[in-house]
Amino acid sequence: MAMELSSLKKEDILQLFSDGFCSHCQALLHARITTLRKRKLDETLSPDEGFESSGDDAVDLHVNGNASNSESLTKRHAKQWDSPRNSSQSFDFSPKYFEGCKKSDFELLLNDGIGGDYSVVNGLSEEQKERIRYSQVQSKKDFTFRERVNRRYLNVVQGLELHTGVFNPVEQRKIIECIYRFQWRGKQGKLRDRTYSEPRKWMRGKGRVTIQFGCCYNYAVDKNGNPPGIVRDEEVDPLPPLFKQMIKRMIRWNIVPSTCIPDSCIVNIYDEGDCIPPHIDHHDFLRPFYTVSFLNECEILFGSNLQVVSPGEFSGPFPIPLPVGSVFVLNGNGANIAKHCIPSVSSKRISITFRKMDENKLPYKFSPDLELVGIKPLFLAPLNKPIKQQDEVGNFGIQQQKAESVETDTF
Repeated sequence: MAMELSSLKKEDILQLFSDGFCSHCQALLHARITTLRKRKLDETLSPDEGFESSGDDAVDLHVNGNASNSESLTKRHAKQWDSPRNSSQSFDFSPKYFEGCKKSDFELLLNDGIGGDYSVVNGLSEEQKERIRYSQVQSKKDFTFRERVNRRYLNVVQGLELHTGVFNPVEQRKIIECIYRFQWRGKQGKLRDRTYSEPRKWMRGKGRVTIQFGCCYNYAVDKNGNPPGIVRDEEVDPLPPLFKQMIKRMIRWNIVPSTCIPDSCIVNIYDEGDCIPPHIDHHDFLRPFYTVSFLNECEILFGSNLQVVSPGEFSGPFPIPLPVGSVFVLNGNGANIAKHCIPSVSSKRISITFRKMDENKLPYKFSPDLELVGIKPLFLAPLNKPIKQQDEVGNFGIQQQKAESVETDTF
C-alpha cells in the first residue's frame, strides 16, 4: 500500500482520501499531508540541493553525456550564485527554504490565456496566485535624458522600461541551472555548431560565452564573408521550452506586447572582467527587445556618444542598474539612437536577451513556434507602484512596496 501511495501525486492522494468529506475536513487533511511533506523535505534536502527539475523545460543531464560531469559543473557554479555579491536580493536555498514546496512550485506559471483547468491550493487558484505575483512587479517607464543629436535635443532614452520582480529567486535558480547545463553541453560539442561560442580571451573585456537560440547572429564579418547580422543559411538550436515559458510570463504580465513576440535569444555568460562594448543592436531584429538579468546586478550605460576609457571600461552619461530577476525593455530612441554598453562586470553575471527577427531576415529553414501563438495578456489594472527616480542622471532606487492583497493576505 505504501509503495502504491508513493507513486501518486499529492493532488491524487488528496482526492483519494478526501472524497465525500466536507470542505473543513478536506482542508484539515490537506494541512496534515503538507506537514508530512515538510518533514520529508527536512530529512532529504541538503544545502546543495534545491529542487527537482521536471518535464520538457529541463535539459536532461544524461542526454549524450556523462551525468557525473554535469553534476560536478553545477556544484562548481553553485557557490558563485548561492550568495551573489552586489545583488538586490538575498538567496536562501537551505532546506528550510523549501518547506512545504511541491514539484509544481518550481515551474514557471504556464497560464497562457488559452484555457485549461486551474487547480486550487490553499483557497487560491493558479490564476489568482499569478495575479498576486503580477501585482508585486514594479515598473519604470519614464526615463529621461536629453542630448543634442543632429542639431536638436532629444530624449535619447525614450522607450526604455525596467520591470523588477518578474522572476523570483526559485525561478532564477531553475533558469540558471538550465543555462549551466547548456553551457556544459556546448563545451562537449553537443549543441549545433553556431549555437555555443566561447572565444579565446586574449585581453581584458574579451571573450564572454554566448549561446544563441533561434538564429545565428554575426557580430562581425565571419570567415565565410557573411556580414554582421542574421546568417540565414546557418542553423542553431531552437528556443528551449523553459525560455518559452519565460516569454509566456512576460506576455501575460504586459511586458512583451503580443505584436512583437520574441523568436530568438542570446545568452551572455560573463566572468569577472567581461563586458559588452558600446553598440546599437542590429536592425535585423525588431524593436522592442528584452534583457533578463541573473546572478548579480550590474549597470548598463546609455548615451549618443559613449567613450572607451580602457579595455573593458567605458564612460557614459546615463547609467541604469539592472537588478537580478528584472526585465529591461529597449525600444524607441533608447534602442535606435542611444548606444548602450555593459562595462566590465565585477563578478559573474548571466543575461538573456530575447528578440524578434525581421521577417525578411528569417533563417531559410526557420519555422514559427506554434506554442508562442495566441497568448493573451492579463487584462488587469496594475496594482504595483512605479519605481521612483532619485536624480536627473538616471540613478534610482527600487523602493520595496507591499503588494496589495488579492482575495487573501498571504501568497
